[in-house]
Amino acid sequence: AHSGIMSCEPFFIRTQCSVCSPWHCSDACLTLFCRQFPGCGNIVTFSQFLFIAVEGFIFETNFGRKKPAIPIRYYFTMVAMFFTVSVVNNYALNLNIAMPLHMIFRSGSLIASMALGIIILKKRYSVSKYTSIALVSVGIFTCTFMSAKQVASDSSLNEEDGLQVFLWWLLGIAALTFALLMSARMGIFQETLYKRFGKHSKEALFYNHALPLPGFLLLAPNIYHHAVLFSQSESFQVPVIGLTLPIMWFYLLMNVITQYVCIRGVFILTTECTSLTVTLVVTLRKFVSLIFSILYFHNPFTAWHWLGTAFVFVGTLMYTEVWNSLGPFLARWRKRPKEE
Repeated sequence: AHSGIMSCEPFFIRTQCSVCSPWHCSDACLTLFCRQFPGCGNIVTFSQFLFIAVEGFIFETNFGRKKPAIPIRYYFTMVAMFFTVSVVNNYALNLNIAMPLHMIFRSGSLIASMALGIIILKKRYSVSKYTSIALVSVGIFTCTFMSAKQVASDSSLNEEDGLQVFLWWLLGIAALTFALLMSARMGIFQETLYKRFGKHSKEALFYNHALPLPGFLLLAPNIYHHAVLFSQSESFQVPVIGLTLPIMWFYLLMNVITQYVCIRGVFILTTECTSLTVTLVVTLRKFVSLIFSILYFHNPFTAWHWLGTAFVFVGTLMYTEVWNSLGPFLARWRKRPKEE
């Protein structure tokens, strides 16, 4: 049987727009954080999780009175998977894995998701689906690799360490491979849960962000330190409202709100479409962010970048089967003048 993705195509296109647009605003805010306060990722992540958890506790669980439709043990499993992927991906950077290679490796998520879907869910896709995923993956890899070459000269391995450095690098590659497959497995786990218990995107959004909150206690000193630094930033008057507050807190508020819109769109998408489609949306979001950063920071946009962009564009059109939708539309459009 085919994957049956046609039913969610209009939803896929709408969500792609709603997810990507605010995410670039979120990325811009994050860039401002990192420029002024490197290492502030913990307070940003904590704020995002806290906001989503509080909103969900009030509006989704009705202050804890509503029981979850999906047994909470499954959410613990999902959170454990997510935590493992995050930790392993971050730790891989300590194993002689350069950030460009890190980015390139993660662009293989589409292939990993399709492969596990075939192995675990016994799915079969049409030739056009295989081709589209290959085109998108090659396009993203090309753009990422060419961007990586531009910064590769900034980081080089110490050749004196020889075999030891190479072995640590191999361990890093193994860690990235594990994280890639675990991330794809998590997507399939979510898909099977929703098929079994029904669509509960808001509930999943709440529990996936509320359950990990105690873990931030381990990062409390770092979070408090950056909260103090944020409070010491220059004052900023919010337009329209007229409220004055430290500008870094304003940036954080904007980041949290836009991130909430994005992540909610992704969780809704997980209930409407297959894990492969969700992976495609998130991967395209990363690709557009990469192109945005190239243009924003005035990095060279070479012919290879254009080629990669063309691959991604054509692959996405093939995946959504836009051609099939355009055919009847063009046929009707051509008939109109004759009828008149």
